[in-house]
Amino acid sequence: MRVTGVEAGKGTRALVALAAALLLALAGCQAEDEGVPQGRSPFTGLPAEPRPVLAVKIDNAAPARPQTGLDRADIVYVEQVEAGLSRMLAIFSAELPPAVGPVRSARETDLDLLRQFGTPALAYSGVQRKLQPAIDAAPLYPVPPGRAPEAYYRGRDRAAPYNLYVRPAAALRAAPKASEAADIGFRFGAAPKGGGRAEPEHTVRYPSARFGFTWSAERRRWLVSFDGRAATTTDGHRLGAATVVVQYVRVHPSRYHDRLGSVSPLTETTGAGRASVLRDGRSYEAVWERRTARDGTEFLDPDGKRLAFATGPVWVVYADADDQPPA
Repeated sequence: MRVTGVEAGKGTRALVALAAALLLALAGCQAEDEGVPQGRSPFTGLPAEPRPVLAVKIDNAAPARPQTGLDRADIVYVEQVEAGLSRMLAIFSAELPPAVGPVRSARETDLDLLRQFGTPALAYSGVQRKLQPAIDAAPLYPVPPGRAPEAYYRGRDRAAPYNLYVRPAAALRAAPKASEAADIGFRFGAAPKGGGRAEPEHTVRYPSARFGFTWSAERRRWLVSFDGRAATTTDGHRLGAATVVVQYVRVHPSRYHDRLGSVSPLTETTGAGRASVLRDGRSYEAVWERRTARDGTEFLDPDGKRLAFATGPVWVVYADADDQPPA
């Protein structure tokens, strides 16, 4: 994976040293954090009532595009999967579109990632047989087609497996005890004073996928592109985010593989590392920290204070910390 448009790091050792320094600064800043204001979504910072959380695993291979309902997600996590391709884990709470998809299978990465949401519902098409016990033991409510058949349908405009869609409201009816949206570490507010640099475009590359984010001052959004093409939904809406986080993490082979024998990557979302936070047409260097899988992820500026996101949808793109741009 290669990431362009961000200030080059000095390698993994420098990343860890920076993280350690900022985490020490964090200890003196916790009292200043007032948390998420009541009546606001902890995922977007927009006005919202507490509602259950539904995560949906969405395909991003070329035959799966354009996706349906992705523009209504509060958060979109981008993960690397087999053969250097990508899939997305979309988080819905404040607003439920009529349908979302194409829905695909879950991965080990999703389990730790979702623990910060309490016990959310997870819509997915299936899972590798050896991973099923971990799914069953995870603190979430699995709602694949076998457990909630009324929540799914097959579209007629595409061939399987790229034509499976979920009805979010029906999926949540099958998980009536799913946790409501709560604090996962995000903070929202005015852009930091000083620091950052103008960056109208940003690109993240996986071995077999490329993500582009172009700032639109008119729309106040980072417009998303997949593999060099504008990313839209099936109803023609351009995908965009108010804040994009490029989060450098450890990506390594897991214990699992697909039917063709390709090993599934495991993305580690706990620990600490470097991140670039894109908002308002600028890029801000940050350090992320997530102490345990039950904790949310905090993003800190060079002074150890929470770095505020712009209100609106958030995209988090996981990039391999061992494959940073050259100095």
